[in-house]
Amino acid sequence: MARRMDDKDLLGIWQEATGQGDDGLRKVMESAIQRILEEELTSFLQAEAHERTNERKGYRNGYKPRALMTRLGRMELLIPKDREGRFQTELFDRYQRNEKALMLSLVEMYVHGVSTRKVKAVTEALCGLDISKSQVSRLAKDLDEDVKAWRSRPLEKGYPYLVVDARYERIRINHQVLPQGVLLVVGIGEDGYREILGTWVADSENEASWSEVFKELKERGLNGVRYVVSDDHAGLVKAIERHFQGCLWQRCQVHFLRNIISQVSKKDRPRIMEMIRDITATQSYEIARKRMDEVIEALEKAHPKVSQMLEEHGEEILSVYQLPLHHRRSMKSTNMLERYNQELKRRTRVVRIFPHQESCLRLVTAMAMEMSEEWMVRRYLIFEDQVSDKDTKDQLAA
Repeated sequence: MARRMDDKDLLGIWQEATGQGDDGLRKVMESAIQRILEEELTSFLQAEAHERTNERKGYRNGYKPRALMTRLGRMELLIPKDREGRFQTELFDRYQRNEKALMLSLVEMYVHGVSTRKVKAVTEALCGLDISKSQVSRLAKDLDEDVKAWRSRPLEKGYPYLVVDARYERIRINHQVLPQGVLLVVGIGEDGYREILGTWVADSENEASWSEVFKELKERGLNGVRYVVSDDHAGLVKAIERHFQGCLWQRCQVHFLRNIISQVSKKDRPRIMEMIRDITATQSYEIARKRMDEVIEALEKAHPKVSQMLEEHGEEILSVYQLPLHHRRSMKSTNMLERYNQELKRRTRVVRIFPHQESCLRLVTAMAMEMSEEWMVRRYLIFEDQVSDKDTKDQLAA
């Protein structure tokens, strides 16, 4: 006899989707967010509590309770108020955006009759039995407007470096479940900060799909591209060559190593991996090229496929040597998106099959928006024209 799902089961499913952490960390974050709220009101009023100043724009007026659902769990917060009721925090929209997108994906599957047993249980527990398609549409409206605005925002600075990546999700289309490409482009701006420039869902990773992506980015203002790192999908590479003529293309070293390793037996993999890593570990292009030629020759008889791959495509992983030394480690692969992909995988593992492309795009974009906001806290790369101190310049060049 099948066991009925209880609250503990539901919590486990939700934790699997949202990556909730332990209670201790949640309390630490709860305290930190409470302090952020207090500082936000202080900034709004331009005065501390009980501070006498001519700059004051109003007065505090107690608190109202509010719960915030995050990946660490439910946080109970007190939202400070002002007497005139003008203060509105943006913190909740920022933190709940991708959790809301995930919940909408689950609910949409439920109302379209394509949900799994787990999805059905979570949706009924959180939303009740009577939720309708019209209610779902109303829930999605505000988030969809945010997503649309973010995906069409103007790009107002130069982006010398791009990181381009794709993954596949299963989506229901015309009564069939089909793999669809989720396409992402990251830009490292001339100010050294990185951000996800856009997200797209397409039938495949062919040249036409990527050309549409790059065309749209250019229409939004993308300019100054000098270097692109990606995997070696033929359509993607052709689109890069077409839209960014004269820029350097770097094949992701991590993906290339995986492709190499797939050609050899398990017992030989550690030795081959070490040989490839020795090539890319050097700080000089000339030495890297010399080591690669030596590896090609050494593997020609024992591992002809590996030798041939290096001979035909090895140069594609060495473009990074044309960048400044202090940029190379960060720009040799697409690994900066690894955390994003892990977070996305955790959520889509619960959804499993999206009811339509819009649902998938909503979730991946909400997550991209949050990731970009986190990235803007810290500069990713330093370009030489941003460094005024001679000692710092010398240190970067060392």
